[in-house]
Amino acid sequence: MSARSRWLLALTALCIAAAFLVPAIPQPLRYHAFADQRRAFGIANFCDVASNAGFLLAGLAGLIIVWSGRARFEFARERWPWIAFFLGLLLTAFGSSYYHLAPDNERLFWDRLPMTIAFAGLIASQIVDRFSVRAGILMLVPLLIAGAVSVIYWRWSERIGAGNVAPYGIVQGYAVVVLLFLAVFERSRYTRGGDLYWIFGWYLLSKLFETFDGAIFAFGDVVSGHTLKHLAASASGFVACFMLTHRRLRG
Repeated sequence: MSARSRWLLALTALCIAAAFLVPAIPQPLRYHAFADQRRAFGIANFCDVASNAGFLLAGLAGLIIVWSGRARFEFARERWPWIAFFLGLLLTAFGSSYYHLAPDNERLFWDRLPMTIAFAGLIASQIVDRFSVRAGILMLVPLLIAGAVSVIYWRWSERIGAGNVAPYGIVQGYAVVVLLFLAVFERSRYTRGGDLYWIFGWYLLSKLFETFDGAIFAFGDVVSGHTLKHLAASASGFVACFMLTHRRLRG
């Protein structure tokens, strides 16, 4: 086993341990108080709802590209992680729209669950591209389960009055660290491997928009940071579409 493989296994073990040992962190209710609460066309929080169209379009475009054969894969089974990724984006469009119509913890579950599908698919796809096809395919289902369990556990803990969002946060952090590690230290079997940095960059930008939701909206009351978050995050899906249709296997 290589040193990098051992590092990934150690990180995985550390995150699993942290999920059990980190003190419980309840979901702050102020999270649901988004800056732009304007109603339009009879739809509450219209901009935060409508901006999920980006996820819808990116998810549909990606699934069409993968199923139509326009995406370039050395082996047909490599498509499954990408199907999970784009399906996660598509489902996020519906889950996030449902949540933003009337934000609360119960609805937030349906926003977060599909995002874990997208994260799992993206991680597995990069293990396939940069590490091992077999390992990436085998890791897809465990990654999907881990993501789903973290969200299901969070909702269950909230319902019994002992809210703990920490495992979900750890899963998200794990995904980001692993993707960055693979991008930096493992070369893709395909060209355009550097596009992963753009996917990562759009995600980081979306988190910045989310953090400064109110401050951005206060600048002229035009658009909120959370609305821009949806558009930035969905842009990563379009980057993936471009990458899959323009890359080629390295000689």
